[in-house]
Amino acid sequence: MRAPRNGPGPRTEPGGNGFRNGGPRRRTLLAAAAAVPTAALLPGCSGGDGRRGGRGRSVLRFQSLAWQKESVDANKQLVAEWNRLHPDIPVQYVQGAWPTVHDQLLTSFEGGEAPDIIHDASDDLADFAYGGYLADLTGLLPRRLKDDIPARGWESGTFGGRVYGIPFLQEPRVLIADGVKLRRSGVRVPTADAPWTWEEFGEVAKELTGGGGYGVAWPLKEPVSVTLNLALSTGGRIFRRRPDGRAEVRFDAADQVVPRTIHDQVNVVRSAARTTLGMGGADTLPGFFAGRYAILPLGFSYRQQIAQQAPKDFEWTVLPAPRGAGGADQGVSPQTLSIAADCPRKEEAMAFVDFLLRPPNMARLALGDWMLPTGREALKAPELHEDRHDWATGTALADTLRAAPAQSVRGYPEWKDKIATPGFQEYYSGAIDLDELRQRLVHDGNLVLARYQR
Repeated sequence: MRAPRNGPGPRTEPGGNGFRNGGPRRRTLLAAAAAVPTAALLPGCSGGDGRRGGRGRSVLRFQSLAWQKESVDANKQLVAEWNRLHPDIPVQYVQGAWPTVHDQLLTSFEGGEAPDIIHDASDDLADFAYGGYLADLTGLLPRRLKDDIPARGWESGTFGGRVYGIPFLQEPRVLIADGVKLRRSGVRVPTADAPWTWEEFGEVAKELTGGGGYGVAWPLKEPVSVTLNLALSTGGRIFRRRPDGRAEVRFDAADQVVPRTIHDQVNVVRSAARTTLGMGGADTLPGFFAGRYAILPLGFSYRQQIAQQAPKDFEWTVLPAPRGAGGADQGVSPQTLSIAADCPRKEEAMAFVDFLLRPPNMARLALGDWMLPTGREALKAPELHEDRHDWATGTALADTLRAAPAQSVRGYPEWKDKIATPGFQEYYSGAIDLDELRQRLVHDGNLVLARYQR
């Protein structure tokens, strides 16, 4: 799980994409430098005295963004195992943080002090890849690793036809439901093979509304990645490529199904709570436990917080997200591992990455983060197919996950922060209509993209 931008701890929203505290992804370098952890300012790939191993070899620095105890423990244990097996190639574990990672990396790249091995997310890589800060991994990838991760997974870490990030953890967006309310309603319970349609979901939300409670609560403090990724199920993409390869924004009928569904649930049918539109996922959990909301659309990894925080007698279940004309597909922005372009020991760094992502190790990392591994072999781990905490439900959705359509688009972060986020927030709250939203996303949005594609 990426650390939350909202609620307890340093979290952000998946699929997210990235979790960068909801503000602009780029602040001034001066402000970013003030937020960089001391450990991140240690010498980077150039290898100063502080990075010397016991035998005089410089230490490879692995910056991890793990933040939950289970995940941090799994990462540190694997680093320790590597160091025992490879004393001539020592690796140092460095703790990073999701909310500040983009600016921290930008500062360290500019200063020539970047970590050698970089944990990030695919939707944060485009600027670093196109900017020459990340190593081209295409010729370094071991055949085993290349074959283990499906082609649809590699798309998320590929820019300009070259691989800059290795996707290794991902999570579907799911519906987490109050089991008692669901059972008492008598509605059809969806499965991975037969999810609700978006129309059915609307009817179910209406059926579950009443008695002071809402059928659904959409936590949409950061609405863009949620909207774009779920829109794949209806055939929507919003970003499309012209014949010359340049990206453009469109907002056609297929792109509008998910936004209109959410808007109408909040403003027309009133089966969705208006008060949660400005919340992060963790903020909705108390109301969920108190019976105010029957269904929460959340990332799969939120199960950990629910398992830890729910009252002992609270019954909850995980359901697949709705399907549309595009099937059950949804976009994801997997967590990735990259190597800094300035690292002089790329082959050794890749050897460590290959070790970290061997199937048993990738499965350990996935279990620690309550997410899914991208590797086919790791996905076979028995623990990922258990009914407990509905692991099996999420694992059954692995084949429906696709690279988020926006993450390779130059200018997407600015479009997201300045155009799409306020636009969707105002539309979902009822402040503007669909025509105004389209005008902003398409007309204003394409003006933004044009500056990056001259």
